[in-house]
Amino acid sequence: MEIILKQDMSNLGYKDDIVKVKDGYANNYLIPQGYAMIATASNKKMVAENLKQRAFKEEKMRQDAEILAASYAKIEGLKIGAKASENGKIFGSVNSIQIADAIKSQFDIEVDRKRIEIVGEAIKAIGTHKATISAYKGIKTEITFEVVAE
Repeated sequence: MEIILKQDMSNLGYKDDIVKVKDGYANNYLIPQGYAMIATASNKKMVAENLKQRAFKEEKMRQDAEILAASYAKIEGLKIGAKASENGKIFGSVNSIQIADAIKSQFDIEVDRKRIEIVGEAIKAIGTHKATISAYKGIKTEITFEVVAE
């Protein structure tokens, strides 16, 4: 029996895949549990249309993310102030929230703190450091910023 998966199933396939399984497995488990539906002609057309629409939306989101990544690439000379001792160690550490706030105040670019990933270990010293901003799946921009003593 051919079925269309409604969600990802290990050892079977991914969402919207059309797979062949034994009749008993489909009728007694997959379909009653809501994991699959019978692959009729109308269901196949519906899934094909959904995939086409999803691909269109995915491409639009990717294009928007590339524009966003280009604006992130313009971030140069970012400075983040932190209280530090005389030997250059920071009291505490610099985190993604402080980086996002500094980008907003200095460049007027809104960045979600959850998209910022600090490269390497936690920032606990004055100096130049790197972070990666993820705009979308696979689209990342690396920025360099300087931590200065206040």
